[in-house]
Amino acid sequence: MDVSGKVVVITGASMGIGEAITKIFADHGATVVLLSRDAARSEAARSRIGHPERTLALACDVRHREEIDRVIGIVMRNFNCIDVWINNAGQGLMDSIDGMDMAACREIFETNLFGTIAAMQAVTPTMKQQSSGAIINISSVAGHIPVPFMGVYCATKFAMNAIGKAARVELKSHGINVLTVCPGYVRTGFGANAVRGSKPQQIRPQKVRGITAERVARATFQGYIKQKREVIVPWTMIPVVKLYQLLPGLVEMVMTKMAGEAT
Repeated sequence: MDVSGKVVVITGASMGIGEAITKIFADHGATVVLLSRDAARSEAARSRIGHPERTLALACDVRHREEIDRVIGIVMRNFNCIDVWINNAGQGLMDSIDGMDMAACREIFETNLFGTIAAMQAVTPTMKQQSSGAIINISSVAGHIPVPFMGVYCATKFAMNAIGKAARVELKSHGINVLTVCPGYVRTGFGANAVRGSKPQQIRPQKVRGITAERVARATFQGYIKQKREVIVPWTMIPVVKLYQLLPGLVEMVMTKMAGEAT
């Protein structure tokens, strides 16, 4: 599939995975619209990426449907179509289930899940009219395996996985593919920017350094090209996901031990 000339819109594009995905699509000739809550940060990412003639940076807070609609209007006026919409905006919450602040819980759902759903609802009519398009939801392996002290974040990603896979079936006859991308540990500033509650423990193997945002971007790009249903990256996380599905008690035992060591 040739992506040259395709119009791609990506939320959460000002850093990390979002910036890396923007770059790979732009490098392959696509016109890319970078969205984030802070227009200045989107513009800074746009400068780092290059291709100023084929990129546009806009402010958009996906928690507010009117902002998504405004952005879609701007994109359609400028480019007349939207070929790919990538839901990458997200935030983490590190806290225990029993101690977390409910306002913080709702805030994470507003961005990670409801923002994704609102964007899908907003862009789908355009893609249906075109009889083509792709929606890519950047989820997480945490959408398959619940992680202690990250339960709310995991819940949003479990829901994203379900929403994306259901929508894929619903939209297939309209020529729209929905891809769910589930990265494992990624070396970005995501953890540093996560909301930290009263018990912000991190359950993570000491020796796991994580993969780069660029690797996630390559996997996302290839998943789009091949019109896949789901991409789990790195591939070594696939057997871990399968192990949890088959033997959840074993995985929980390991996590319980890690939680005890982190206390």
